[in-house]
Amino acid sequence: MEVLDDNGNIIPKSRQESKRVLAGVLGILFGVFGIHKFVLGYTNEGVILLAITLVTCGIGGAITSIIGFVEGIVYLTKSDEEFIYMYQTNKKAWF
Repeated sequence: MEVLDDNGNIIPKSRQESKRVLAGVLGILFGVFGIHKFVLGYTNEGVILLAITLVTCGIGGAITSIIGFVEGIVYLTKSDEEFIYMYQTNKKAWF
């Protein structure tokens, strides 16, 4: 079975190891700190989420935890091929 992207193009198979489950679970549990972004190699985005939480003394954590939760669910609902193509190969940073 071939996987298609949003434009109907075939997503090529990749030999990379998927970090989908790890990033998804960390996004749901520790999304407030942006840990899932660091795991995927998105250092700038991880620092942004962490900074929002720390600079606002945790008040911004409500927003960053929602972002992490939503991203964790999105990661876990993708197939391994889709995930690797979107988040590891093409480096789609948000959602």
